Amino acid sequence: MTEFPGADRGQMAYEVTGLTAAAEAVIAARPELVWDLVADVTRVGGWSPECIRAAWLGEPGGPQPGARFTGRNRFPDGFEYEVTCVVTEAARPRAFAWVVLDGSGDPARPSSSWRYMIDPLPGGGSKVRQRFTHGPGASYLRETAATAPDRAAGIIAARRDWLRANMIATLRAMKAVAESSHATGAGPG
Repeated sequence: MTEFPGADRGQMAYEVTGLTAAAEAVIAARPELVWDLVADVTRVGGWSPECIRAAWLGEPGGPQPGARFTGRNRFPDGFEYEVTCVVTEAARPRAFAWVVLDGSGDPARPSSSWRYMIDPLPGGGSKVRQRFTHGPGASYLRETAATAPDRAAGIIAARRDWLRANMIATLRAMKAVAESSHATGAGPG
């Protein structure tokens, strides 16, 4: 546990850096097709309950290390916010990852990190693992936990559970698209 500045003496809240959420799915489609879907951030709004829109920013654009994109997120209460992300790994067909920048804009101290790992399965299928890791940079979750240290553990656990549920829903939606494309022989578009 870490004491947050400004908290009453003795009030403690759980540190959020390193908090993880993960989900996985088996998809009856080849890894290249799955990677193409994962790495096309402009399509995530059609799959994710939280990220409602994403768009590449400037050059180089597209799924390659250093490329930037924005993500527009919405909470169930209607609160929306936008984040800027930087691609950190684009190894087709095995991995795609990015960091979410905090207000400092330093990719070495992101608000969070996201990563997809895609493993080939016998028969042409794929095992897809999605992972979220919080911190070490500033975030709304960190701020909320710091302002409510007596409820921080519950707030953090609820966010972790919500992230995981959203990741499962996203993978299910992506799976449906990938398997439909795989069955028809069409590409991911």
